[in-house]
Amino acid sequence: SYPSRVVRLIVPYPAGSGPDLLGRVVAQQLQSAMGQSVVVENRSGALGMVGTAEVARAPGDGYTLLMTTNTTQAANVALVRNLAYDPVKDFVPITRITTGPMMLLVRADSPYTSVAELVRLGRGEKALSVGYGSAASQVSAAKVSTAGKLNVVYVPYKGIPPAVNDMLGGHLAFTFADLPVAVPMVRSGRARGLGVTSTERIASEPQIPALAETFPGLEVIGWQGVVAPAGTPPQVVARLDEALRQGLRDR
Repeated sequence: SYPSRVVRLIVPYPAGSGPDLLGRVVAQQLQSAMGQSVVVENRSGALGMVGTAEVARAPGDGYTLLMTTNTTQAANVALVRNLAYDPVKDFVPITRITTGPMMLLVRADSPYTSVAELVRLGRGEKALSVGYGSAASQVSAAKVSTAGKLNVVYVPYKGIPPAVNDMLGGHLAFTFADLPVAVPMVRSGRARGLGVTSTERIASEPQIPALAETFPGLEVIGWQGVVAPAGTPPQVVARLDEALRQGLRDR
């Protein structure tokens, strides 16, 4: 009989973020496969902890799901003391949806035309401001800043979209964004992609170098998936898993 009413998919990041864009696709796939409405609700803040903690407290009945990432389920364990949820005990995994790198973005009219130029100018006395809105973007910024010996000031955001907006507005020197957010910015000419955090260039944007070409061994790969609160019945988990896998096959 599952599902017999509306299913909520909590996205712990703001609208327009990579997890949000993916979450809306996932909701459509689940809705088509199961014949029941699936509503996306954004609960952003604190590196995804606000929405994740809400799902951890929800009943394990299959009607509240979480669009999760490596930030909420892995990195926050190391980054945050007294985490409000246990990423293992409080959830049951359903399906991993994607894996992928981040992209280093600057304004289209930025003086930083390459990673080498960013390194050259970033070693000056004036600190460069870099924004981050997830653990993957934070770690990416730290790795590049350390490898390039840049003089930077880190600026935290509730999500990647507001960091990107401030970068476009000239308030940040650079930022890192998920590919679903970054690629449209580059293709529209609003931003310039200086590099990706995979060890090789990505097929869709081969003109953008891998940061490992400048900093050997540098790699940051994020992942996104769907989990449910602990205690969700195995048959419900299996139903959701099959619905998501069917959706992935169809795409």
